[in-house]
Amino acid sequence: MISATDISFGYDGNLVLDGVGLAAGPGEVVGLIGPNGSGKTTFLQTLYAALRPRDGLVTIDNDPVTSLSGTALARRVAVVAQETPSDLPVTVAEMVLLGRAPHRRLLTPFNREDHRTVAAALTRVGARDLADRRFATLSGGEKQRVLVARTLAQQADHLLLDEPTNHLDIRYQHEILRLVSELNVTTVVVLHDLNLASRYCDTLVMLNHGRIVSAGAPEHVLTAEAVRAVYGMHVERVYAGGYLQLIFSPIDKPSLHPSTA
Repeated sequence: MISATDISFGYDGNLVLDGVGLAAGPGEVVGLIGPNGSGKTTFLQTLYAALRPRDGLVTIDNDPVTSLSGTALARRVAVVAQETPSDLPVTVAEMVLLGRAPHRRLLTPFNREDHRTVAAALTRVGARDLADRRFATLSGGEKQRVLVARTLAQQADHLLLDEPTNHLDIRYQHEILRLVSELNVTTVVVLHDLNLASRYCDTLVMLNHGRIVSAGAPEHVLTAEAVRAVYGMHVERVYAGGYLQLIFSPIDKPSLHPSTA
């Protein structure tokens, strides 16, 4: 379980997060949504102690993240950050193998089981054929799949992802998020696409200007009123295949269809 309570954070006197929080239970996928600059990435970074909040508390299974060593935290929390060095002189297999580092003592070589875990992780994200390629030569979408494979190899029971569908085509956007939703680990994910968030997240936390506007089940958070207030867009809610879908249009243009929900 990941719990954050009354988190506040600021840069140079500017408050970026103002008393925000969340609770992600075992196996639950919690989505952080909101417009650019709303504080989503900053909030996520406080969850794995990359940033230390001014106020508030973050815990992993009731242990404060600040009380955990780097290795102990890495064994329990896997992270796919938005910015990852892409010019490292390593192969794809070596990049994914880094996910096994928290499970090895310093300077202890990786063993056969580590390499089997890496192969299985790459296969699961559809990137097994990239194993011998240099990571730096991959496309943006290929790199993203490899980074998700690295978190799978890490075998942590908590997963934090910052916009994992960036650079992915439609097929892999859905494949990666479906995979994440089926891992049965506690997950917090930053997403811009509200339809993807609605489909693959159990709970959403909508941020705006560093504060929580709404939190709860997707159908309760993604209301026409909330989307208009936060994003400045008209939205029509429809259900297709049992999933809530949002159809957007600018506020200064009249809606072409009557609202169905």
